[in-house]
Amino acid sequence: MLTVNEARERILSQFTASTTERIPLIDAASRVLAVDISANDDYPPFDNSAVDGFALRTEDTSASSSTLNVVADIPAGSAPTVTLRAGQAARIMTGAQIPQGADCVIPVEDTNFKNRSAGTVPPSMITFSQQMQAGKNIRTRGMDIRAGEIVIKQGRILKPQDLGLLATLGYTDVSVYKKARVALLSSGDELLELGAPLEPGKIRDSNSYALAAAILSADAEVIRLGVAKDTRASVTDLLDKAAQEHADLILSSAGVSVGAFDFIKEVIEANGSMDFWKVNMRPGKPLAFGSYRGIPFIGLPGNPVSAFVGFEVFVRPTLERLSGKLDGGRQTVRVRCVEEITSDGRESYLRATLHTQEGIRLATLTGHQGSGNLLSLVQADALLIIPAGVKCVPAGSEVDAILL
Repeated sequence: MLTVNEARERILSQFTASTTERIPLIDAASRVLAVDISANDDYPPFDNSAVDGFALRTEDTSASSSTLNVVADIPAGSAPTVTLRAGQAARIMTGAQIPQGADCVIPVEDTNFKNRSAGTVPPSMITFSQQMQAGKNIRTRGMDIRAGEIVIKQGRILKPQDLGLLATLGYTDVSVYKKARVALLSSGDELLELGAPLEPGKIRDSNSYALAAAILSADAEVIRLGVAKDTRASVTDLLDKAAQEHADLILSSAGVSVGAFDFIKEVIEANGSMDFWKVNMRPGKPLAFGSYRGIPFIGLPGNPVSAFVGFEVFVRPTLERLSGKLDGGRQTVRVRCVEEITSDGRESYLRATLHTQEGIRLATLTGHQGSGNLLSLVQADALLIIPAGVKCVPAGSEVDAILL
């Protein structure tokens, strides 16, 4: 039987990043960049003032007192035409281009010019008592970015600040990886639609909702196929629909075990191939991987906790690879177990709540760990990872945990 790592690597080896598409910049938030982005120009594109004040020459300043003639007014967005000479200054706004001849800016509040309300004309002269240094309060051309410099690397999940930088550099659209398209189906005669009243022997179809939400949380698209009945014909019909939709991945829950009415494995093998269908883990041992009519297939167990764990351990990394992400996924941390934990020797993923005490993350199990106990998963902050071969974790021991 495969270990978790062996199974995960076998799955991931079959996937590469999806094809790319070019989209408007405004639509690119949270998408994965498909190419490195380089600056076409220096930024700032010209020397500009970091403050509202007066541009001047350092040689015209002294530590005692200086008086200069104001010969120009330079608002942001204008190109100055004046060249400052000895004894001259120009009023300048934040972000405005520095005029020729000036090599520093004194803030307006450090001068004798007190009338600063909107629309005020500049004074004819200013007086101040400050020795200025060359470059003071000037943002020089290219101090942030040089033309040709790579500013955002391929594989980054684009954030709002990234879009701001791309807009600053003049990009109107960007190349991103297409979102993976996942065809999702559930299986089982016992499953009811949400609006249907409960019947003896029946349960509501929760997996299709939890897994659809998990797919969306991985920035992929969901093709919801519905529930396959426990017949070869029904299973084949839904899998064929997935093929017709040209999905990047087919994901199912239930129907991959060894029950007399579990037909998914049989139908997959008849129209494709099955790589493996058992993993040495708890919960989630009956996990299948193969392909159907050329489309990769992952079959998760039917129990809701098993399906969720299988998604986090195997499907989320797969969708990240399809999306071109270089990193991401759930964060893994070290936690200290409050209580003794027993396991059956399989690699186990146990639900736990976390709290911090004196800087240490402490973990407590959320009740019984049955694979049908969805409430314990709702209450959990993390999945504790108990390594294969470990049957007892003493209280006070540290283990890895996947943060939820």
